[in-house]
Amino acid sequence: MITLQEGQLSDVQQRGDYAIVAITKHGVQVARELERSFQNADLYYMSKFEQGDEQEKGIQLFTGSVRLLLPSLFKSYKGLIIIISLGAVVRMIAPLLQDKKTDPAVVVIDDKAEHVISVLSGHIGGANELTKEVAAILGARPVVTTASDVQQTIAVDLFGKRFGWTWESAEKLTPVSAAVVNEEAVAVVQESGEKSWWQYDRSLPTHIRTYSSIAEALAQAPAAALVVTHRNLSNEESQILHNGVLYRPKVIVLGMGCNRGTSSEEIEEVIQTTLDELNFSMKSVKAVCTIDLKKDEQGLLDVVKKYGWEFIYYSPEQLNAVPMQQPSQTVFQYTGAYGVSEPAALLYSGAEKLELVKKKSGNVTISVAVVPH
Repeated sequence: MITLQEGQLSDVQQRGDYAIVAITKHGVQVARELERSFQNADLYYMSKFEQGDEQEKGIQLFTGSVRLLLPSLFKSYKGLIIIISLGAVVRMIAPLLQDKKTDPAVVVIDDKAEHVISVLSGHIGGANELTKEVAAILGARPVVTTASDVQQTIAVDLFGKRFGWTWESAEKLTPVSAAVVNEEAVAVVQESGEKSWWQYDRSLPTHIRTYSSIAEALAQAPAAALVVTHRNLSNEESQILHNGVLYRPKVIVLGMGCNRGTSSEEIEEVIQTTLDELNFSMKSVKAVCTIDLKKDEQGLLDVVKKYGWEFIYYSPEQLNAVPMQQPSQTVFQYTGAYGVSEPAALLYSGAEKLELVKKKSGNVTISVAVVPH
């Protein structure tokens, strides 16, 4: 039982990523129905509606004002699904708002479960998608008011997110979004990354045009731009970011070998120096690939953990099946493979050629590939 008191954060027991909250008799029934079908959610409702199976089902009961419960839930959960009137929810969460990049998704359901409304963090926080999912479960009508969703156009803050793309800076997200929804001339320049980013069953709006290069887009003087590339832009190219957002697709694959016991600092320095030489961004690295003999190499493990990169390793037989430009008899004597970094990068990326075939630096050997799309 949670007893809510002024000035104290409630002691919630979080298990899932989402919290469902109800304070009325009908709302509790809706909440229980939703919780049965919605995985990864914790259910909270007032103790006076206890039905006897709450402990068995992991349902948390509370006494006192729900206003005192929300700060803890707001701080802890990825999303809140609240079965209370919209106006009341707005007043209760207003003091808790910080930033759209960190605030949780907030979705409101009316007492009869006729409407599910996206209230907060519709895009970045995922409230719009959560609204549609909850509405589908309840057979309710989803209410989403975000302009890009209503107009079925590009959501600038979510562009490529499902592929793992990240933006270089959030500074221009708002003005570029405004250009998109206001139907101003918008350029999309894509040099790398997944091509299937347009999700609607209709053509791209006429005010949004795709270009094969930044120079081509600049020549048309668009009002805004979305640039997708793993490259670092030149000073001249950077002019397109005057009102543009730069996205980093996850396309760079690092094939790596190293001597046993090589420090993570040395490995990281070689990676950064190599990418700088290639004029590539660290933010576009997708994976580090090596031989299975190195699957427990602590320096490699520490680097991939630090950056959240995939860590892939192959057997000598798999590596030897890949044609190599620079096979090594010496490497074969020690590992059973004629190469590590070169074939590993080719094998994972699926590229026909490497951006960097092989470079030896101190205790580290590195090859670089870019995933073709």
